[in-house]
Amino acid sequence: MGLNLEQIPHLKTLSKEKFIRDYFKPQKPVVIERFIEDWPAYSKWSLDYMKEIAGDKEVPLYDDRPVAHDEGFNEPHAKMKMADYVDLLKSKPTKFRIFLWNVLKEIPQLQKDYNYPDFGLSLMKGLPMLFFGGKGSHTFMHYDIDLANIFHFHFEGEKECILFPQSETKYLYKIPHSLIVREDIDFSNPDLNKWPALKLAKGYSTKLKHGNVIYIPEGYWHHMRYITPGFSMSLRAIARKPKNFGKAVYNLIIMRYFDNMMRRIKGQKWIDWKNERAIIKTNRNLSFEGSNINLADEQTVEV
Repeated sequence: MGLNLEQIPHLKTLSKEKFIRDYFKPQKPVVIERFIEDWPAYSKWSLDYMKEIAGDKEVPLYDDRPVAHDEGFNEPHAKMKMADYVDLLKSKPTKFRIFLWNVLKEIPQLQKDYNYPDFGLSLMKGLPMLFFGGKGSHTFMHYDIDLANIFHFHFEGEKECILFPQSETKYLYKIPHSLIVREDIDFSNPDLNKWPALKLAKGYSTKLKHGNVIYIPEGYWHHMRYITPGFSMSLRAIARKPKNFGKAVYNLIIMRYFDNMMRRIKGQKWIDWKNERAIIKTNRNLSFEGSNINLADEQTVEV
Protein backbone atom coordinates (compact mmCIF):
# COMPACT_ATOMS: atom_id res chain seq x y z
CA MET A 1 0.00 0.00 0.00
CA GLY A 2 1.39 3.41 -0.98
CA LEU A 3 0.30 7.00 -0.77
CA ASN A 4 -3.22 7.94 -1.88
CA LEU A 5 -2.24 9.83 -5.04
CA GLU A 6 -4.39 10.76 -8.01
CA GLN A 7 -2.64 11.13 -11.36
CA ILE A 8 -2.53 14.73 -12.55
CA PRO A 9 -4.18 15.10 -15.98
CA HIS A 10 -1.90 15.74 -18.97
CA LEU A 11 -3.28 17.89 -21.78
CA LYS A 12 -1.58 18.66 -25.08
CA THR A 13 -2.71 22.30 -25.00
CA LEU A 14 -5.02 24.38 -22.81
CA SER A 15 -6.86 27.64 -23.48
CA LYS A 16 -6.88 30.45 -20.95
CA GLU A 17 -10.64 30.12 -20.48
CA LYS A 18 -10.48 26.39 -19.82
CA PHE A 19 -7.51 26.81 -17.47
CA ILE A 20 -9.33 29.42 -15.38
CA ARG A 21 -12.60 27.45 -15.29
CA ASP A 22 -11.32 23.91 -14.78
CA TYR A 23 -8.07 24.34 -12.86
CA PHE A 24 -7.46 27.78 -11.37
CA LYS A 25 -10.90 28.39 -9.86
CA PRO A 26 -11.20 24.88 -8.34
CA GLN A 27 -7.45 24.97 -7.51
CA LYS A 28 -6.55 21.71 -9.23
CA PRO A 29 -3.15 20.87 -10.75
CA VAL A 30 -2.68 20.17 -14.45
CA VAL A 31 0.19 19.41 -16.83
CA ILE A 32 0.31 20.99 -20.30
CA GLU A 33 2.60 19.02 -22.59
CA ARG A 34 3.03 21.23 -25.66
CA PHE A 35 2.54 24.77 -24.41
CA ILE A 36 6.06 26.18 -24.97
CA GLU A 37 7.13 24.63 -28.28
CA ASP A 38 7.27 28.12 -29.81
CA TRP A 39 9.71 29.35 -27.15
CA PRO A 40 13.40 29.48 -28.22
CA ALA A 41 14.07 27.88 -24.82
CA TYR A 42 12.25 24.73 -25.93
CA SER A 43 14.95 23.87 -28.46
CA LYS A 44 17.91 25.74 -26.93
CA TRP A 45 17.82 25.08 -23.20
CA SER A 46 19.83 22.08 -22.05
CA LEU A 47 22.48 21.42 -19.42
CA ASP A 48 25.17 21.89 -22.08
CA TYR A 49 23.68 25.25 -23.08
CA MET A 50 23.59 26.43 -19.47
CA LYS A 51 27.24 25.39 -19.11
CA GLU A 52 28.10 27.36 -22.25
CA ILE A 53 26.47 30.65 -21.26
CA ALA A 54 26.82 30.51 -17.45
CA GLY A 55 29.83 28.28 -16.90
CA ASP A 56 31.82 30.87 -14.98
CA LYS A 57 28.95 31.76 -12.62
CA GLU A 58 29.25 30.57 -9.04
CA VAL A 59 26.03 28.83 -8.03
CA PRO A 60 24.57 27.98 -4.58
CA LEU A 61 24.04 24.27 -3.95
CA TYR A 62 21.73 22.44 -1.55
CA ASP A 63 21.38 18.77 -0.60
CA ASP A 64 19.05 16.71 1.56
CA ARG A 65 20.83 17.09 4.89
CA PRO A 66 18.46 17.91 7.80
CA VAL A 67 17.99 21.53 8.78
CA ALA A 68 20.57 22.59 11.38
CA HIS A 69 20.13 25.30 14.00
CA ASP A 70 23.22 27.22 12.88
CA GLU A 71 22.07 27.56 9.25
CA GLY A 72 20.16 30.63 8.13
CA PHE A 73 16.92 30.56 6.15
CA ASN A 74 17.70 28.98 2.72
CA GLU A 75 21.45 29.10 3.36
CA PRO A 76 23.38 27.05 0.72
CA HIS A 77 25.42 24.00 1.71
CA ALA A 78 28.09 24.50 -0.96
CA LYS A 79 29.05 26.62 -3.97
CA MET A 80 30.49 25.65 -7.33
CA LYS A 81 31.08 27.05 -10.82
CA MET A 82 28.14 26.24 -13.09
CA ALA A 83 30.46 24.48 -15.56
CA ASP A 84 31.75 22.17 -12.83
CA TYR A 85 28.23 21.57 -11.55
CA VAL A 86 26.92 20.56 -14.99
CA ASP A 87 29.89 18.20 -15.38
CA LEU A 88 29.01 16.68 -12.01
CA LEU A 89 25.34 16.24 -13.00
CA LYS A 90 26.27 14.49 -16.24
CA SER A 91 28.94 12.24 -14.72
CA LYS A 92 27.19 10.63 -11.75
CA PRO A 93 24.23 10.88 -9.35
CA THR A 94 24.51 13.74 -6.87
CA LYS A 95 22.29 15.15 -4.15
CA PHE A 96 23.37 18.71 -4.91
CA ARG A 97 20.60 20.93 -6.28
CA ILE A 98 20.23 24.56 -7.28
CA PHE A 99 16.98 26.28 -6.38
CA LEU A 100 15.64 29.83 -6.56
CA TRP A 101 18.34 30.91 -9.05
CA ASN A 102 17.16 34.22 -10.49
CA VAL A 103 17.36 34.18 -14.30
CA LEU A 104 16.97 37.95 -14.68
CA LYS A 105 19.78 38.70 -12.25
CA GLU A 106 22.29 36.03 -13.22
CA ILE A 107 21.92 35.52 -16.99
CA PRO A 108 19.84 38.40 -18.47
CA GLN A 109 20.21 37.06 -22.03
CA LEU A 110 18.01 34.08 -21.14
CA GLN A 111 15.04 36.47 -21.04
CA LYS A 112 15.03 36.39 -24.84
CA ASP A 113 14.28 32.65 -24.81
CA TYR A 114 10.87 32.67 -23.09
CA ASN A 115 7.84 34.86 -22.58
CA TYR A 116 5.23 35.36 -19.86
CA PRO A 117 2.24 33.32 -21.01
CA ASP A 118 -1.29 34.61 -20.61
CA PHE A 119 -2.97 32.17 -18.23
CA GLY A 120 -5.38 34.86 -17.05
CA LEU A 121 -3.20 35.57 -13.99
CA SER A 122 -0.75 38.42 -13.50
CA LEU A 123 2.69 36.79 -13.35
CA MET A 124 5.48 38.37 -11.30
CA LYS A 125 7.92 39.56 -13.96
CA GLY A 126 10.91 39.92 -11.63
CA LEU A 127 10.94 36.40 -10.25
CA PRO A 128 11.64 33.76 -12.89
CA MET A 129 13.60 31.10 -10.97
CA LEU A 130 15.67 28.13 -12.16
CA PHE A 131 15.99 24.79 -10.34
CA PHE A 132 18.60 22.11 -11.15
CA GLY A 133 19.12 18.59 -9.81
CA GLY A 134 21.07 15.41 -10.38
CA LYS A 135 19.71 11.90 -10.75
CA GLY A 136 18.00 10.86 -7.52
CA SER A 137 18.19 14.28 -5.87
CA HIS A 138 15.00 15.61 -4.34
CA THR A 139 13.41 18.42 -2.40
CA PHE A 140 11.82 17.96 0.99
CA MET A 141 8.05 18.09 0.90
CA HIS A 142 7.39 21.81 1.29
CA TYR A 143 5.22 24.71 0.20
CA ASP A 144 6.49 28.09 -0.97
CA ILE A 145 6.77 30.91 1.53
CA ASP A 146 4.46 33.18 -0.51
CA LEU A 147 1.90 30.44 -1.29
CA ALA A 148 1.99 31.55 -4.92
CA ASN A 149 0.31 30.00 -7.94
CA ILE A 150 3.25 28.33 -9.71
CA PHE A 151 3.85 27.45 -13.37
CA HIS A 152 6.80 25.06 -13.42
CA PHE A 153 8.42 24.48 -16.84
CA HIS A 154 10.70 21.46 -17.11
CA PHE A 155 13.75 21.11 -19.37
CA GLU A 156 15.89 18.02 -20.09
CA GLY A 157 15.30 14.63 -18.55
CA GLU A 158 12.46 13.52 -16.33
CA LYS A 159 11.18 14.65 -12.96
CA GLU A 160 8.64 13.21 -10.50
CA CYS A 161 6.20 15.55 -8.72
CA ILE A 162 4.06 14.73 -5.68
CA LEU A 163 1.58 17.39 -4.53
CA PHE A 164 -0.81 17.85 -1.62
CA PRO A 165 -3.27 20.72 -1.04
CA GLN A 166 -3.11 22.66 2.22
CA SER A 167 -6.20 20.77 3.39
CA GLU A 168 -4.02 17.68 3.88
CA THR A 169 -1.45 19.43 6.11
CA LYS A 170 -2.89 17.76 9.21
CA TYR A 171 -1.71 14.36 7.91
CA LEU A 172 1.76 15.35 6.67
CA TYR A 173 3.78 15.75 9.89
CA LYS A 174 4.37 19.46 9.28
CA ILE A 175 7.19 21.08 11.24
CA PRO A 176 5.92 24.08 13.27
CA HIS A 177 7.19 27.55 12.30
CA SER A 178 8.45 26.28 8.95
CA LEU A 179 7.45 25.39 5.39
CA ILE A 180 8.46 21.70 5.48
CA VAL A 181 7.37 18.36 6.91
CA ARG A 182 9.54 15.83 8.76
CA GLU A 183 12.70 15.56 6.69
CA ASP A 184 13.11 11.84 7.41
CA ILE A 185 9.99 10.95 5.39
CA ASP A 186 10.80 9.56 1.95
CA PHE A 187 7.77 10.56 -0.09
CA SER A 188 8.93 8.49 -3.05
CA ASN A 189 8.77 5.36 -0.89
CA PRO A 190 7.28 6.25 2.52
CA ASP A 191 7.23 3.87 5.49
CA LEU A 192 3.52 3.98 6.27
CA ASN A 193 3.97 1.93 9.42
CA LYS A 194 6.25 4.62 10.83
CA TRP A 195 4.17 7.50 9.41
CA PRO A 196 0.58 6.16 9.54
CA ALA A 197 -1.20 9.50 9.07
CA LEU A 198 0.10 9.64 5.50
CA LYS A 199 -2.40 6.90 4.65
CA LEU A 200 -5.18 9.49 5.01
CA ALA A 201 -3.55 12.24 2.96
CA LYS A 202 -5.03 12.68 -0.53
CA GLY A 203 -2.64 14.10 -3.08
CA TYR A 204 -1.52 14.08 -6.70
CA SER A 205 1.45 12.80 -8.67
CA THR A 206 2.91 12.97 -12.15
CA LYS A 207 6.14 12.88 -14.12
CA LEU A 208 7.41 15.79 -16.20
CA LYS A 209 9.44 15.61 -19.40
CA HIS A 210 11.19 18.24 -21.50
CA GLY A 211 8.81 21.05 -22.45
CA ASN A 212 6.05 20.12 -19.99
CA VAL A 213 4.58 22.75 -17.67
CA ILE A 214 2.78 21.88 -14.46
CA TYR A 215 0.39 24.26 -12.73
CA ILE A 216 0.80 24.01 -8.94
CA PRO A 217 -2.14 25.75 -7.21
CA GLU A 218 -1.47 28.29 -4.50
CA GLY A 219 -0.02 26.95 -1.28
CA TYR A 220 0.22 23.34 -2.51
CA TRP A 221 2.81 21.14 -0.85
CA HIS A 222 5.25 19.74 -3.40
CA HIS A 223 8.02 17.15 -3.49
CA MET A 224 10.24 17.02 -6.58
CA ARG A 225 12.58 14.14 -7.42
CA TYR A 226 14.92 14.14 -10.42
CA ILE A 227 14.68 10.79 -12.19
CA THR A 228 17.46 11.99 -14.50
CA PRO A 229 19.61 15.16 -14.38
CA GLY A 230 17.65 18.21 -15.50
CA PHE A 231 16.35 21.63 -14.62
CA SER A 232 13.15 23.66 -14.51
CA MET A 233 11.98 27.27 -14.45
CA SER A 234 9.14 28.62 -12.33
CA LEU A 235 6.94 31.63 -12.99
CA ARG A 236 4.52 32.66 -10.27
CA ALA A 237 1.44 34.70 -9.51
CA ILE A 238 0.50 35.95 -6.04
CA ALA A 239 -2.01 34.05 -3.93
CA ARG A 240 -5.57 35.20 -4.63
CA LYS A 241 -7.40 33.59 -1.71
CA PRO A 242 -7.43 36.00 1.27
CA LYS A 243 -6.47 33.23 3.72
CA ASN A 244 -3.46 32.21 1.64
CA PHE A 245 -2.42 35.80 0.99
CA GLY A 246 -2.58 36.50 4.73
CA LYS A 247 -0.50 33.42 5.49
CA ALA A 248 2.06 34.52 2.88
CA VAL A 249 2.40 37.94 4.53
CA TYR A 250 2.81 36.29 7.95
CA ASN A 251 5.47 33.91 6.62
CA LEU A 252 7.44 36.70 4.95
CA ILE A 253 7.45 39.29 7.74
CA ILE A 254 7.11 37.25 10.95
CA MET A 255 7.56 33.47 10.69
CA ARG A 256 11.00 33.22 9.09
CA TYR A 257 12.51 35.87 11.36
CA PHE A 258 10.99 34.29 14.47
CA ASP A 259 12.35 30.88 13.49
CA ASN A 260 15.85 32.25 12.87
CA MET A 261 15.77 34.03 16.23
CA MET A 262 14.77 30.85 18.06
CA ARG A 263 17.56 28.92 16.34
CA ARG A 264 20.07 31.45 17.64
CA ILE A 265 18.62 31.42 21.16
CA LYS A 266 17.91 27.71 21.67
CA GLY A 267 20.17 26.08 19.11
CA GLN A 268 19.57 22.44 18.23
CA LYS A 269 17.01 22.09 21.03
CA TRP A 270 14.68 24.29 18.95
CA ILE A 271 15.02 22.00 15.92
CA ASP A 272 14.52 18.88 18.04
CA TRP A 273 11.45 20.37 19.73
CA LYS A 274 9.88 21.23 16.38
CA ASN A 275 10.46 17.71 15.05
CA GLU A 276 8.79 16.25 18.15
CA ARG A 277 5.84 18.61 17.87
CA ALA A 278 5.27 17.57 14.24
CA ILE A 279 4.56 14.02 15.41
CA ILE A 280 2.56 14.98 18.48
CA LYS A 281 0.30 17.38 16.60
CA THR A 282 -0.30 14.97 13.70
CA ASN A 283 -1.16 12.14 16.09
CA ARG A 284 -3.50 14.47 17.96
CA ASN A 285 -5.26 15.35 14.69
CA LEU A 286 -5.86 11.65 14.08
CA SER A 287 -7.25 11.20 17.59
CA PHE A 288 -9.63 14.14 17.16
CA GLU A 289 -10.99 12.56 13.99
CA GLY A 290 -11.47 9.19 15.68
CA SER A 291 -9.13 7.48 13.23
CA ASN A 292 -8.66 3.73 13.67
CA ILE A 293 -5.15 3.91 12.25
CA ASN A 294 -2.66 2.56 14.80
CA LEU A 295 0.02 5.04 15.74
CA ALA A 296 3.52 3.59 15.65
CA ASP A 297 5.13 2.98 19.04
CA GLU A 298 8.36 4.58 17.89
CA GLN A 299 6.54 7.88 17.42
CA THR A 300 5.73 8.28 21.11
CA VAL A 301 7.80 11.19 22.36
CA GLU A 302 8.04 13.15 25.59
CA VAL A 303 7.63 16.88 25.65
